[in-house]
Amino acid sequence: MKRGKFIVFEGIDGSGKSTHARLLKERLVAEGLDVFLTREPTDGEAGVLLRRCLTGASDLPEKAIAGLFMTDRIDHILRPNEGLLARLERGQTVLCDRYYFSSFAYNSMFAPMEWVIEINRVALESLRPDLTLFLDIPPESFASRITDRGERERYEKTETLRRVRDNYMRAFAALPEEKVAIVNNDRPIREAAEEVYALAKRVIGE
Repeated sequence: MKRGKFIVFEGIDGSGKSTHARLLKERLVAEGLDVFLTREPTDGEAGVLLRRCLTGASDLPEKAIAGLFMTDRIDHILRPNEGLLARLERGQTVLCDRYYFSSFAYNSMFAPMEWVIEINRVALESLRPDLTLFLDIPPESFASRITDRGERERYEKTETLRRVRDNYMRAFAALPEEKVAIVNNDRPIREAAEEVYALAKRVIGE
């Protein structure tokens, strides 16, 4: 059986990752592909604790939070039968809303990026995306998109998200071997969705 493709959606909060992941899944499923859509943090034990931290319900040091992201990611990759690797080996196309570039961008605000990359070494060596799609929006769009969603999480402040976007660019430069496509999402959703679809189909067809 041909191994499935692993496509990741990245971007700052409010950038449209979840929307485009859902739209891509719907389109691929309509074409007859077996598609699994997932996200990080996951609904596993480490992921549940992470969500408590992100909403302020639990308070841990930032380096401990970085470690939880790493733990949740390894569980996500290696979980028997339902993990990312198992699904890909079964031939599923896997779409993931956030992966290790999110850790590099967010956690490196509080720790050296080199350290964050290193603690994610198991993920880097176990499963690299066939394509990472970075949904990009201008800084002035951050606040309005997040406000529309209601409750804010730990990192959702305009100036913080400016730094996060800069960190994404630093991380992409630090790992030039990664297959990253930057998609302008500051335009009608249909236009951006067409580009996302074309990029994904090119990878799926390889």
